[in-house]
Amino acid sequence: MSTNKPVSYGSPFWKGKGKAGDESDLNPTITYKSLLSKTLGSKDPLRVIALCDSDAFYAACEMIRLGVPDKPLVVLQWQSLIAVNYPARKFGITRMMKIQEAQERCPDLIVVHVATYKEGDQEPQYRDSPDSRTHKVSLDLYRRESVKMLQMYKNGLPGSAEVEKASIDEAFIDLTQPVREIMIERYPYLTHVPNDAPLGADTPLPQPPQTSWHESTIISPNDEASVEMPTTWHDIALSIGAECMQRVREQILNTLGYTTSAGIARNKFLAKLCASHRKPMGQSVLRNAAIPAYLQPLEFRRIRFLGGKLGDALADVYDVSTVADLLQIYKSRRNADEIWRGVYLDIQWGLTIQKANCQSPYAAGSCSRSDIVKEKQALMKSMLASKNLPHPVTQLADGYPWIRVLAAELALRLIEARTTAPNMWPKTLVMGARNSRSPDGRNRSKQAPWPFIRDITVDAIAAVADRLWKELIDPTVPFEIIGVSLAFSGIEAVEAGLKSIDGFFKGHSLKRPFEGEPLECDNVPDVESKSSRNISKDSSTFVCGRCGHRTVLTPSATRTETERQAALDLIQMEHDDFHLALNLSKLSGEQSSARSEPPKKKQKKKKDLPQGIARFFQSQSKSL
Repeated sequence: MSTNKPVSYGSPFWKGKGKAGDESDLNPTITYKSLLSKTLGSKDPLRVIALCDSDAFYAACEMIRLGVPDKPLVVLQWQSLIAVNYPARKFGITRMMKIQEAQERCPDLIVVHVATYKEGDQEPQYRDSPDSRTHKVSLDLYRRESVKMLQMYKNGLPGSAEVEKASIDEAFIDLTQPVREIMIERYPYLTHVPNDAPLGADTPLPQPPQTSWHESTIISPNDEASVEMPTTWHDIALSIGAECMQRVREQILNTLGYTTSAGIARNKFLAKLCASHRKPMGQSVLRNAAIPAYLQPLEFRRIRFLGGKLGDALADVYDVSTVADLLQIYKSRRNADEIWRGVYLDIQWGLTIQKANCQSPYAAGSCSRSDIVKEKQALMKSMLASKNLPHPVTQLADGYPWIRVLAAELALRLIEARTTAPNMWPKTLVMGARNSRSPDGRNRSKQAPWPFIRDITVDAIAAVADRLWKELIDPTVPFEIIGVSLAFSGIEAVEAGLKSIDGFFKGHSLKRPFEGEPLECDNVPDVESKSSRNISKDSSTFVCGRCGHRTVLTPSATRTETERQAALDLIQMEHDDFHLALNLSKLSGEQSSARSEPPKKKQKKKKDLPQGIARFFQSQSKSL
């Protein structure tokens, strides 16, 4: 990359700081101050935002799993196509097309139904024709692959880049800071304000060198007018951002096998728009000078907040369909209606206008935080498994199979999540149900504390969920449950003093939180979801192996085997919680007694009398 020397400030290029107007924002003045500033924001003139989107993500996951990179493939969920790979699209196959029509268009089409759970499954299985009446869809594979890709963005991009997960298959990336660092490294003469700079740090940067765009990057739109525009420093920033994105996309392709498409522009809205400009496996850069020509042919309803009822009203009243049509209305009403100015700015720069009194593109950009790229919290707060029932549940016993299906999904997701965050654990298990006979039609839920257990199993989760189900549903009143859900909530990391929950239950020595001295704990319970040594031979009695406590189930002629086992599991779990609380209480008592020892009396040290002015003020205060 060329590193041209700075030009003289007497050259025609330097124009000084002009008054910002509607059009000046396409080529904002970039000064030494703006380049070297430590404060970045959505109105930064060197801002670089990228949106990286996986190409036909669900289909790509199945192509890699099956090892068929070039075969036409679709992903089916019940009777709907939810993903179509690009080889299949060549046959005119589209999402939501009937599967029979798709197979007629392409006889060699590979059809993959998403994995499903049914009662008894510990993990989701791939089946040719699952039944929605007995099976539940699983998206676990796609979630796992999404996590891998997000991690590759973080590892493959410079450390100062900000990565925000936008959806399961796309991420926004703020490259402003790393691009700025690379610019200063490539053009070191920009780090110091020249002595002859007429405005000091507010002096505009010298003319930038011509940039060479990456060979696989399209300058969008590719028209002669935009390409021939003089190179700006923001163009330099965009080209550096394109280099960063090209590298990380190649790493994802070589490591995981997924193709991606990216858009690079000045904000999230424009980056997302141009990411789809050249799919699949394409990358597009939208220069500031090209923004009007790129936006004007677009249907205006694609603009955020200009769709829905507002978009319909605008289209009907003003007979408009494209962005160019709306801009014509703005220009004809320029001095009549301030709201049209907001619409114009929203379209021209892709900004979220929420206040009609925004007076400039920069002010408009600060009206909303939606354009800020911010990494979302890594530790999820909840996990949800739910099912819309094709046939309502009208008997209490009919809900138990679905509970086990939901419990299987939750168990697998929690186990997988703890492989990367072993200290995470939920506080609560929540059972929800939607009753069509409920007067208000709202979901009802019951929750119970979720204890620490070593083995996360379907049986352990179902035992607690079964009890919540009984509390939630009144069998004496007619009901029709059309939706059920099971969720872990209150997920948090355990205290820093514990290396992991598993280590806590292995009975290793604990440390005092204040003094760090070892404290033996021999009786921390080894909690298990099932324990055959604690169940008597008649299979209706629980006997604790530690204290000999015995609990006998009340005889019931209507109790099923599943309900009997769930009741025993629940009894054991609650009794193990009792032992855990007892041991923790003992630990707390020992720690309290250790801390409550009377401290050794220290010899009082005679205070020195204040001197000088301090002594004067002390004497004055006493006299008052």
